[in-house]
Amino acid sequence: MLKRTLYISQPASLRLELLQLKMLLTDEHGEEKEHSFPIEDLGMIILDHPQIRLTHALMMELMKQNVILVSCATNHMPSALMLPYDTHTLIQERFTTQIKASEPLKKQLWSQLVKQKILNQASVLSFLGFHDKAKLLNKFASEVKSGDTTNREGIASNQYWPTLFHMLQSFQRDPDGAPPNNYLNYTYAILRAATAQSLIEVGLLPMVGLHHHHRSNAFCLADDLMEPYRPFVDLHVYQLIQTHGLQENLTREIKAQLLRILYVDCEIKKETSPLLNALLISAHSLQKCLAGKNKKLQLPNLSSYGKSQIK
Repeated sequence: MLKRTLYISQPASLRLELLQLKMLLTDEHGEEKEHSFPIEDLGMIILDHPQIRLTHALMMELMKQNVILVSCATNHMPSALMLPYDTHTLIQERFTTQIKASEPLKKQLWSQLVKQKILNQASVLSFLGFHDKAKLLNKFASEVKSGDTTNREGIASNQYWPTLFHMLQSFQRDPDGAPPNNYLNYTYAILRAATAQSLIEVGLLPMVGLHHHHRSNAFCLADDLMEPYRPFVDLHVYQLIQTHGLQENLTREIKAQLLRILYVDCEIKKETSPLLNALLISAHSLQKCLAGKNKKLQLPNLSSYGKSQIK
């Protein structure tokens, strides 16, 4: 079942009652209204207001049901995640297998992720009519070696970003840069949270990565696995800007549109699936590869996305 995302951006009180999330909202006139949501239907809750209160009983039940809590900072950007630890019966066995994975295996899996990311970037450019650049990126993808030792990911990125946002003068992908970097930052953060949730659901540690390994990064493996999904975000952001124009700040309406990234269609295992479900398929395949049961990851293919969703 496809899980629901709740975005809360006003004062609210959240509590648990009979496996339901009860949400009491207070509007600008001081009037209160209560809403109810079955917890089993929820996948993510984004808390984006300093006057949101929730009970510990609710938090425990959300963790039991593998619901992600995302907390936003004063700048309204996601800043913290709350995830469960024990959602899988074989968690200790899978942690051990993951930690003991050999360097050659991790490099081989990383090369698969990089290759598919570049292929998906090429598909984005192809859908937008930049066929020569798309052909160049496809060439880079074919040249990816184990561990991406020749940095085809970085070389492809240098061609990709200026082409994708060609309508913006001298665009550079920089988390601290001008819009639409803020659009990308926000949506990547949501994607990262959903990826971490999928990894925990299959019994893997999000902090033990294949390639990413910074000591202050608690989500290294999530950052690895989400790479082929990033171009879906890029295309989603591009579409939103083309339809509604580029805004300096992310309004509530823009965020609501960006959150739809979790439900866009993508092709995986030669079938169409919502991106949120595809992440779980990829996480399962990663666990099997780390356990030596499979050699090939199941990753999203963006080549069919644009046919139905690019306007």
